[in-house]
Amino acid sequence: METAMLDSKIVGEVIAEYRRKRGVSQEVLSGLADIGRTHLSAIERGDRKPTLETFYRLSLALGTTMSALCTEIEDRI
Repeated sequence: METAMLDSKIVGEVIAEYRRKRGVSQEVLSGLADIGRTHLSAIERGDRKPTLETFYRLSLALGTTMSALCTEIEDRI
């Protein structure tokens, strides 16, 4: 039986789209979420998966909820 894995590219795409809809740069969002810009860039590219804490901070900084982001991610999977 194959283990299901979360696609980090989809996670990154959703976060990047929310950021662009809000009209903020990676620099601004990373500052609001208190994470490094290069870390955010890696998340958006799908090179890294955010921890739950980072995901929470990003959702707050984007003015949305974790559940809204998760729903969008799940819809794309």
